[in-house]
Amino acid sequence: MSMYNPPHPGEFIKEVYLDPFHFSYRNVAAGRSPESWLAMQDNYNLWQARQTVNLEEVEPLTIPGIKRIGEQVVAH
Repeated sequence: MSMYNPPHPGEFIKEVYLDPFHFSYRNVAAGRSPESWLAMQDNYNLWQARQTVNLEEVEPLTIPGIKRIGEQVVAH
């Protein structure tokens, strides 16, 4: 599920943790997993990219020896 205009992770950290609780970045970083911060950054980056790139104009890349079956890619 995509989010409409997700916040940048830095903005999220500042608004949710740093400003209200007067925490430092060091304190906050220990509170969540690296995967959660990366997922948040990926969502932000993907949303930003979709604002400027029309994905309907992107064609699938054909690679010899690779076959696409629905959403799966298999070597043959």
